Amino acid sequence: MTVETFGAWLREFAAAIHANAALLTELDSAIGDADHGTNIDRGMAAVVAVLDDTTFDSADALFKKVGMTLVSSVGGASGPLYGTFFLRLGAALQGADPVDATTFGVALRAGVQGVQARGKAELDDKTMYDALAAAAAAYDTAADQGIAAALAAAATAAAEGRDRITPLVARKGRASYLGERSAGHQDPGATSATLLLETAAAALS
Repeated sequence: MTVETFGAWLREFAAAIHANAALLTELDSAIGDADHGTNIDRGMAAVVAVLDDTTFDSADALFKKVGMTLVSSVGGASGPLYGTFFLRLGAALQGADPVDATTFGVALRAGVQGVQARGKAELDDKTMYDALAAAAAAYDTAADQGIAAALAAAATAAAEGRDRITPLVARKGRASYLGERSAGHQDPGATSATLLLETAAAALS
């Protein structure tokens, strides 16, 4: 994996977010502020503008800029959380060029741990962390089979994590204010996080 393939991933993620922005906002309207789709779509559009205007020499420089762009351009919780993910991902890739399956797995884990720390989330809190943690664990298990298999496993696990927590009562974020009424609603953050892994599997394999 190179800077160019990482750029392709970011563009695919931006396109997937844009295509699903209305769905993400609809999901958020049930248990949140009804702005997740709008916010993350705006942030990823800003990322694409950066990719159009800037050439990056390394993956860590790319992801640092992406993280800072998301933090500065996205409102609500998703900006800091996705920003932290990419900042930690990039820091873990410093000096790695090209990036192999093992190195990317370490970076993915660092990004996921950053999200957990920033959001103070635990498993079953019903957040994006549930999808990301499942993805990282699946990636680690399949990493010795190569990047394509590892990312495919991660994407599948993210979707399973998203669906597993749908029946649960939210314990973090705006959704937690609803108490029992949050049960049965698909989490918008876990949904966008699944798109992150699905586009990674498509672009980086």
